[in-house]
Amino acid sequence: MSSETIGRDAKLSVDATDLRILDILQSKADVPIADIAQRVGLSQTPCWRRIQRLERDGIIRSKIAVVNSVAVGLKLTVMVFVQVADHTPEQLAHFASVIESLPQVIEAHRLAGAFDYVLHVVVEDTAAYERFYSTLIARVPLKSVTSHIALECVKDRSPLPLRHAVDEKK
Repeated sequence: MSSETIGRDAKLSVDATDLRILDILQSKADVPIADIAQRVGLSQTPCWRRIQRLERDGIIRSKIAVVNSVAVGLKLTVMVFVQVADHTPEQLAHFASVIESLPQVIEAHRLAGAFDYVLHVVVEDTAAYERFYSTLIARVPLKSVTSHIALECVKDRSPLPLRHAVDEKK
C-alpha cells in the first residue's frame, strides 16, 4: 500500500485525540506514554492502545532519529528534476524500484508539470553526486535530468501541520 493510499485511509480513521497524540510524537518520538496521556486527557492504557493502532494502521510509519547530514559527512544536497523517457506502467514501476534502491535518494515525489519526478539526494560531495548520477542514468532510460545544488538548508524535517486539523475537529 502506498503512503498516499495510507494517507487517504488514515484521514478517515483519526480523531482529534489521535491528531494531538501524533502532533506530540512528531516533535519527539520518545515522550513517555504517561506524559502523552496527561497532555491529551487520557489514562495511560487507552493512550498506549491508540498509539499501537496508529502504528498498526500505518499512520505512524516509523520512529526515527533525525541526523544532521553535514555532521556525518553528507555535505551536498541536490534536488534532481527528472523526465522519464517512457511513461508505461512497467517503466514507471522500474523507475520507482531503482529510486528505492538508491540510498542517496532520501525523498522522491512524482510531479505534475514539466518534470515527472523530483529527487532529494544527499551525498558527500560533487564526486559522489557524479557517481550517483552515472548510476541513475545507467539503470533508467531518462529524457532529461536537471540538478540543483542546495546552498543552504532553511528548513528541514518539519513535522506535519496537524494543529490546524486538531482545531477543525474540536
